[in-house]
Amino acid sequence: MTIRVELAERSYEVFVGPGVRHQLAEVVARVVPEARVALIVAPASLQQLKWFDIATGLEQHVLEIPEGEAAKDFATLAFLSSEFSRRGLSRRDVVVSVGGGATTDVVGFAAAAYLRGVAVIHVATSLVAQVDAAIGGKTGINIPLGKNLVGAFHQPRAVFCDSEVLQTLPERERQCGRGEIAKCWILEGRSVADLARSTLEEQIVQSVALKSRIVSGDEREGGERALLNYGHTLAHALEAQSLAGRSLDLRHGEAVAIGIAFAVRLSRRLGLVGDVDVKYQDDVLDTLGLPRQLPTGLSIDELLLAMARDKKAHHDLTFVLATTDGFQTVANISASTVREELEAAGGVS
Repeated sequence: MTIRVELAERSYEVFVGPGVRHQLAEVVARVVPEARVALIVAPASLQQLKWFDIATGLEQHVLEIPEGEAAKDFATLAFLSSEFSRRGLSRRDVVVSVGGGATTDVVGFAAAAYLRGVAVIHVATSLVAQVDAAIGGKTGINIPLGKNLVGAFHQPRAVFCDSEVLQTLPERERQCGRGEIAKCWILEGRSVADLARSTLEEQIVQSVALKSRIVSGDEREGGERALLNYGHTLAHALEAQSLAGRSLDLRHGEAVAIGIAFAVRLSRRLGLVGDVDVKYQDDVLDTLGLPRQLPTGLSIDELLLAMARDKKAHHDLTFVLATTDGFQTVANISASTVREELEAAGGVS
C-alpha cells in the first residue's frame, strides 16, 4: 500500500507492506534522479541481519552509528557530517537511514544540516519508526535536559515501512511501537472491539494514514499536528529522567502509554472529560498490553521541570488533552493541578 504525504513540491510517498524495501532503487531513481552516490546509515546490529540487502542502484557506502537513543547526540551528528564530506556527498546525492526512530531522527537531522539540506530516505525498521518517527519530517537529537530539543524539520523523499523486517524485532520492541498505535487509535476514537480484531499491518496503515493526513495539513505543528503529541508531555519528561542518568527501564512507546493514561486523568481532573473517556482509553492501552502505571521513585519537581521544557510549552505547563469537543492543546495548566494528579498516580514524591 502507498500513502501520500501532500506537501506541494515536497510531497512524498510512504510504502507499507511486506518486502517494500526492495522498491528502494526504483524509487531513488524517480525521486532523486540526479543522485550518483548514496550513503546508507544504520546501526551495526541491523547490518548483520539477513534482510539487510539494501540496494539503491547507485554507488553506495554504509556508515555505522550507535544503537538506539545513544546515537542521538552531537557526537553522532559530527561523525555523520564528517563522513558525508569525506565521501564527497553532494547536494544532489541521497542519504538513506535504515533503523528505528532514533536512527531516522539523527540521520534526518544530519541530512537537514549538511550543505543546508540533502535528500534523505527512511527505511523504517522498528514499529515506532514505521507508525510515527520516520514520517512527517521531524528530526533531532537529545541533550541531557530533554529529548529532541535540538533539531529541524526536513521532509524525506520517501519512507519504507516493510513489515517483513519487524519479524526480527524482539517482542518488547514491537510492544514499544504499540504505544504510538494506541495514540492514533484514541485520537480517531476507534472502537476497542475493532482494535482487538485488527492485524498489525492494519494498525500500521491506520497510524500512517492518520499522521500523513495531519502532516499534510499542518507540516510545522502550528495547529492540528500538535495533537500527535498526545501522551508525550509526560512521556518525554520520563525519558528525560533517563537522559539525566536515572535508571529507568522504559522504552518510548511504554512512556507514551503511561503519558496517555496520565493525560486522560488530568483531563478528568480539569472537568474536560468523564469516567467513560478514562475507561475507553484504558481499554485501548490494555488491549495492546501496554503499561499505565508510573515508575516508582521519581521526583515530582523534576518531572514538572522537564514538562515545562516541552516543545509545546511557552514558559508554562501545556498538554494535549481530551475534551468533550475532541482533543485540544491546553496551555497554562497550574503546576499544583498537575502535581495533584501525579500524586494520585503514585510512584512519585
